[in-house]
Amino acid sequence: MTDDRSAAHHPPRARARLALVVATLAAVADAGAQEGHSQRELPPLVVSRSTGTAREGVAAACASEVYADQPPALRSLQPQGSDPPQPVPPKPAKGAVFRDRAGTCVVRATAHDAEPPPTFARNDFARRQPFNADSSYVLVYASGGYWHLYDARTLRYLKRLDGPAGDAEPQWHPTDPNTLYYLPTNGGLVLHALDVRDNQSRVAADFSGRLPWPDATHLWTKDEGSPSADGRWWGFQAEAGNDFAIRGYVVYDLATDRIVGTRAATIRPDHVSMSPSGRWFTSSGDEEGTWAWSPDFRSRKKLHHKSEHSDLAIGANGHDLYVSIDFQSARGDVFFVDVDACPSVPASKPAASVPECPRTVLFPTYLDGAHASLHFSGKAFANPGWVVVSSYDTQPMRSGGWPWYTNKIFAVELAAHPRMRTLGYHEVTRYAGYWTEPHASPNRTLDRVMFNSNWGTASADDVDDYMIVLRERALPLAARGAATPAPPAQGR
Repeated sequence: MTDDRSAAHHPPRARARLALVVATLAAVADAGAQEGHSQRELPPLVVSRSTGTAREGVAAACASEVYADQPPALRSLQPQGSDPPQPVPPKPAKGAVFRDRAGTCVVRATAHDAEPPPTFARNDFARRQPFNADSSYVLVYASGGYWHLYDARTLRYLKRLDGPAGDAEPQWHPTDPNTLYYLPTNGGLVLHALDVRDNQSRVAADFSGRLPWPDATHLWTKDEGSPSADGRWWGFQAEAGNDFAIRGYVVYDLATDRIVGTRAATIRPDHVSMSPSGRWFTSSGDEEGTWAWSPDFRSRKKLHHKSEHSDLAIGANGHDLYVSIDFQSARGDVFFVDVDACPSVPASKPAASVPECPRTVLFPTYLDGAHASLHFSGKAFANPGWVVVSSYDTQPMRSGGWPWYTNKIFAVELAAHPRMRTLGYHEVTRYAGYWTEPHASPNRTLDRVMFNSNWGTASADDVDDYMIVLRERALPLAARGAATPAPPAQGR
């Protein structure tokens, strides 16, 4: 059998993130000259091909025009066979619901040439939750460096948000649908809370003078991390000055306004995050690998020897799971690690002597020379045991066929023998750089998914945001396995 590692498609993460930061900084500078922007609200939008469902919203249009004669369950996805690209259908108008060839209801959510500043309007990242607590709002990042708010039920454009700009790392409050947390662009020493109804911000946390590094000026996750699912536990990397020199790691309890733990660091990671439970702080970088740390930084465990596209999710048993891909493995395995079940070692133990945590392989990607880039989203916290995967820039097999995962969005059960369900096709058939990556991300209940698309064009920035609307109970409950109870919090 031929070793497919020679055909591995390793995503150019460093170049992509650098391009994102450079483009965003330039965009923010440009946007700063546009203080005369209009905040006017647009008239209501017809959200379907018919005119009788505009007042009822997207869900009603999908129910009447797509799902009326369909059972609620999604089609099973078998990890085998070929799925060649199909002709791209005409680009839909904003608000027009249609039946995707996966059988799901899809609607174009934005029209970047008519609403926010032109060039693109997109879902920011697979690891960021685009929907607020009750899925009434959706967050959109646009060219110009600003963030915008849409009504998720009618797709009506509402406003440009005042405060967050560029890499502000906005995070929705887990229960208050009107509150959005954010940081200064590229991190700072203040965590803000924005009331999206009136665009007024307050200080949620101030870290000035509270860190063990007096010259630290930036606290952030480097754009890819999240707080715990309940919004209480936050993890940051601390950096100093305009060169963003790494100083260390910080875990913070928002509920008590208490810094739980800090640790000095000399190697800058690609990003950091808290796990959904808040039991673990994670650091991820190619030089040191991906680690889970107790919040007091006294113990740790090695999740992966590299830093790839990944996310943290909640398992059906309540454990924290790390989901990623191993491009260095013989088959390009997509896998998950049960973070809580992996034994910890003292943080002082030399890294080279710490074994990687046991992993569960979900599926291989190197199939007869085929390979792809993938993003993962574990943000469906209220529907544990599933991860949303978006594959893109898929390369064909040596035989000329196309692998089963070609350029699609699908849900994978986090289990040893996972069930899989196709959610839709993003129609990014000609990958044209970072902005065209689909970055599919669900709401907490996994009945809505946002994704990006340049819709069959070769454009690098003619990108809009699209929404997949699933029927209630479309995804089965994830397997409970042994139903192991979640472990108690550590190091607090």
